[in-house]
Amino acid sequence: MDIFWAVLWFSALGLGLGLVLALAGRVFAAEPDERIELINDILPSANCGGCGYAGCPAFAEAIVKGEAKGAGCPVAGREVWQKIADIMDDNPVSENTRYRAQVMCSGTYDFAKLKYNYDGIFDCIAANRLAGGDKACLNGCLGLGTCIANCKFDAIKIINGVAAVDYEKCTACGACASACPKMIIKLIPFEATHWVGCMSADRGAVTRKNCDVGCVACRLCEKSCPVGAVKITDYNANIDYAACTGCGECEKSCPRRVIWSNVSQKQEGIVRDRNSVGQIGDMP
Repeated sequence: MDIFWAVLWFSALGLGLGLVLALAGRVFAAEPDERIELINDILPSANCGGCGYAGCPAFAEAIVKGEAKGAGCPVAGREVWQKIADIMDDNPVSENTRYRAQVMCSGTYDFAKLKYNYDGIFDCIAANRLAGGDKACLNGCLGLGTCIANCKFDAIKIINGVAAVDYEKCTACGACASACPKMIIKLIPFEATHWVGCMSADRGAVTRKNCDVGCVACRLCEKSCPVGAVKITDYNANIDYAACTGCGECEKSCPRRVIWSNVSQKQEGIVRDRNSVGQIGDMP
């Protein structure tokens, strides 16, 4: 009987405490901020992670808490950013630089040398674990479409072994850049006219052996740029887009034809039109 009464007593005590906690929860519960739902409703619901949060609901909550700004969503665009600012009684949205993803590699199967014939899982991450992939250049695009699998906007395709970005579909969410094991997809200003299609970090002699179009750090582009927007860093050319005027002198001077532009042109019989697919068109 002593055990019976002890069990009954503790059961009653637990029930009473539970009722008290439930009542306290109702009394002191904070009403959900309706702005979270309003903002979440106008977000693109892509849940791509480009904002740095787990998804659109988490991003909406962060905005209301003051931890993020609507412009932190690269997918939404200026119109949605302004609506979020209106909901938050925030300052009008200023003009933001639009970005696009750019694959910094020109090593198609016509130009890049292979170390071996890869016959495995059709995934860049898996291939990269096998001696860095089949291409001799350690920073060459593996072309197995991991970026495509992670792009929610159908903005990437593989052409002749290299990923290509459709600029108009790209929202600059950065999902492809995060997924690429080679880290050769970069976000650059949407209006950028030129880019270096190579991220090789090898010396020129090694790059020549690995790829017919890889940057060999000859510095001709650097010397030809009238505004100093092109610099050689770690055996590779890099463009400062804030300084670049789009004059095209770097492209003209590059003996490896690895600096590309958005303008279709023919030079020495080579069709240099990559704009049709956003980056890489039909290559010889």
